[in-house]
Amino acid sequence: MRLLKFGMVCLLAAGCSQADKDRGSIEAPEGMVYIPEGSFHMGAKSTEAYEDEFPSHEVSVSPFFMDATEVTNAQFAEFVEATGYVTIAERDIDWEEMKTQVPEGTPKPPDSVLQAGALVFRPTSSEVNLADYTQWWVWTIGGNWRHPEGPESTIADRMNHPVVHVAWDDAVAYAQWAGKRLPTEAEWEWASMGGRKDIKYPWGNESAENASDKANFWQGKFPYQNYVLDGFETTAPVKSFPANGFGLYDMAGNVWEWCQDKYDARAYESYQRKGAVEDPKGSAQYYDPRDPYTPKHLIRGGSFLCNDSYCSGYRVSRRMSSSKDSGFNHTGFRCVQDVQS
Repeated sequence: MRLLKFGMVCLLAAGCSQADKDRGSIEAPEGMVYIPEGSFHMGAKSTEAYEDEFPSHEVSVSPFFMDATEVTNAQFAEFVEATGYVTIAERDIDWEEMKTQVPEGTPKPPDSVLQAGALVFRPTSSEVNLADYTQWWVWTIGGNWRHPEGPESTIADRMNHPVVHVAWDDAVAYAQWAGKRLPTEAEWEWASMGGRKDIKYPWGNESAENASDKANFWQGKFPYQNYVLDGFETTAPVKSFPANGFGLYDMAGNVWEWCQDKYDARAYESYQRKGAVEDPKGSAQYYDPRDPYTPKHLIRGGSFLCNDSYCSGYRVSRRMSSSKDSGFNHTGFRCVQDVQS
């Protein structure tokens, strides 16, 4: 037993030394960390996995830089100030464009529904059918990144919180302005593990039930009873919880993070047929059999709303999709940058 423990300590020390060497030898841009190249089994790592997390497949990822934290309100405000950018949630909805994303013959909704706004989470008063998300997501006119819970709310005291109500197009616009891009799904999953393999969560394998000090997520009974054991009812300031082995904060919980990839529920089947895949960029088409008319992109990492009873989004392999033109008050992003050879 002592020999086994000694061997494990040596392996861990060697791994840490190599990781420290990699990070120390390459200077990362301000606010970013160096993510070394590596190979891993991407996809389902537990019996809790959803169908689109299968099959697990071998992936290799080249080195890159990644934002240490999710993009904050302060950073996004700087972008808006510099460019005059208006997010999708701040624009009235174009019905002619919307018609292309719904079944033919769908009647035009009331004008009030087409006013600028966003979906905002509202807890229910009691247990509800978890298959019906309309019971806790409420269309809120005036909800946007400046007003996360609606027009009466403010981010004045949340400038170091992650920006929310950011659609995929908004995140791409910010990334381009910053000279960066969104991570691929493979890059995101590799980074979330912090240099470790065969772990279930970014913090390791400790159950979510005992990890309220590891990340910001829902403790209690979703969507009506939150014990707030982590100290935060909604978003938390970035860096409120420990970083992973690569120095990345909030890779689990706080807010979902946009990825570059189009959502295709069958993508992993395609990867497995190809054998080991290097730097996958995602599917060429959108495919969600549950919602075939809506173009969606991947989001990863879970949010302050995730719970084992609902989405368990904080698992490293958990895939979730979201309409590319929609923002929610639990969705943000972080950026990556290529390492120049």
